[in-house]
Amino acid sequence: MWLIDQDDKQIGVVTTEKALALAREQNLDLIMVTRKIDPPICKIADYGKYLYSLKKREKKPQKTGELKGIRLTFNISDHDLETRVNQAKKFIDKNCKVRIEMKLRGRQKGSLDFAEAKIEEFLKRLKEQTPIRIENELKKQPRGLTMIVSKA
Repeated sequence: MWLIDQDDKQIGVVTTEKALALAREQNLDLIMVTRKIDPPICKIADYGKYLYSLKKREKKPQKTGELKGIRLTFNISDHDLETRVNQAKKFIDKNCKVRIEMKLRGRQKGSLDFAEAKIEEFLKRLKEQTPIRIENELKKQPRGLTMIVSKA
C-alpha cells in the first residue's frame, strides 16, 4: 500500500504490518483513502478529524432567494393592499425576491398613471415595514406592469 503520514508527506509503498506499526507508534489510525488504484492509498491520521474534514468539504446546498409573486388588481381596496404588503413582507423576511404584478385588461391599459400610483402606494407601505431594494424597475409588459424587489 502507498502510505501518507499525518503531515501529508508521502512515505511510499510499505507493507500493511509496517503501516499499522507506524500508526500505533504515533497513537493515530490507519485510514484507507482509496482502494480503486493499485497499490491502494492509506493515510496515518486521527479518524475523527479525518471524518470531520470530509464532512466540512462536502458542499451544503445553498438556499438562494426564491422568486415569489404578489398580484395586485387595478381596483384593489386599501385593506387588500395592506394584506398583500404583509404577505410581501413575510416573503422578503425569508430572503425571497418578490415579483409585484398588476394585470391590466381592456380600458385599464389606458390608465397607466392610476396603476403606477397603486404600485407606488404598495411600495411606500412595504418600505414602512421593511427595508427593500428594487431589483427590476417597474416595466410595462403586454398584459400589465411588473417589478421585482428584494431585501435591502
